Amino acid sequence: MIKIKIKKEQITITGHANFADYGQDIVCASVSSIVTTTINAILSFDEKALVYEENKDKLNLKKFKKDHITETLLKNMIRLLKELAQSYPQNIKIIEEEN
Repeated sequence: MIKIKIKKEQITITGHANFADYGQDIVCASVSSIVTTTINAILSFDEKALVYEENKDKLNLKKFKKDHITETLLKNMIRLLKELAQSYPQNIKIIEEEN
């Protein structure tokens, strides 16, 4: 299962959807596409707007800049991930934590 932990200044994504084998998993591919597109879009506007660390089955996204573009793109990413989680509740869990 993919777990997405959303905090005020940090988003952490861990795990594998287990919808299909590695390389064949449309749920993992969807999450990766949504997140990668968002990160690239934000960084194309401002290279210092956020920092991310990527390991094999973990992505940690730290938000530093509070501007309209960064906030809008992150909200859109979260909305898309929530829609995906509704379609695949056995494969994606979103946890929103208060700071």
